[in-house]
Amino acid sequence: MRRRLLALILGLSMTTGCGARSGTPGTAPEIGPSREASAGVQLAEASKAFAQLKRLDDAWRDRDCATVEKLTTWAERALGGRACEATRNGRPAPARKSYGDVELYLPGVDGEDRWFVALAREPDPAYFLFLQEGGEWRLGAGPIPIQGEIREPTEGAVPADDPDAGVKARLVPQRYLAYLTDPAGVSGVTFPKGDPIRGLFDDLARRPPKVRPDRLTADVRLLVGPQRALLLPTGGALVIHALEIEYRQRARQGRSALAHPIYGRADLRGFTGRTRTAKLTATEVVLVATEIIGNGSELATTGMRRGLATLTTG
Repeated sequence: MRRRLLALILGLSMTTGCGARSGTPGTAPEIGPSREASAGVQLAEASKAFAQLKRLDDAWRDRDCATVEKLTTWAERALGGRACEATRNGRPAPARKSYGDVELYLPGVDGEDRWFVALAREPDPAYFLFLQEGGEWRLGAGPIPIQGEIREPTEGAVPADDPDAGVKARLVPQRYLAYLTDPAGVSGVTFPKGDPIRGLFDDLARRPPKVRPDRLTADVRLLVGPQRALLLPTGGALVIHALEIEYRQRARQGRSALAHPIYGRADLRGFTGRTRTAKLTATEVVLVATEIIGNGSELATTGMRRGLATLTTG
């Protein structure tokens, strides 16, 4: 049974760049009619955890990187570490949005593995994954902007030890990795026309020729951590996972600076204190929400977000 938050709660959008911070004060979530809590996570604690987005928003605004680290884990901690420190050197902080019309999906899981997924419909649909770590709720991934139709999961988690659905859910990140690292397409992994991951694939292929005479290479790998999956009422599952892309760009021999750096001056200055360099190494984190369609033979990317996590001149 879905749990819905009826009030607007001030959250944050991790899209860096321009964009005004909302001046709307945060409000405590209004909880609908009381319902029996699931076996693992209770509605009240999940609502309180989601409301922490206001505090996280304030921490980003104030360049309070210690609080950003405290309130995040997994992918969001990777995106908040060096990237938060870079805002102290003039790099723009993430733009923010006030999220509302929120539904909470509370899987009935016991023990130490406690988590839930939130779906915010306003102002733009997005998924959030919250994880409990050290007795505290932290944002693990989100917002993950939803593209196209909203997939509404159930509160049932895909059993990790299920020989069918569980295995298919666990293999989702590896199938993305196979697709992105297989220009010849011999892996057989495909995605529908217009799928966001196809755009990422094309970007990986286009970037090296565009920056010549600089040399650019990219390695794609899985972001190790707590991927999570919820069942969908139509069959299949919604899987939240993450990837890392490491870029290495080098100027042509004899040149003292990159001709076409793949990141702008604000990023270079924020992360490294410099605006010119002859080489750089950068890591991007890609958050992904994937629908396993039907029996699991087809995948569709329902949401995706990329963010720069680290950038050095080494």
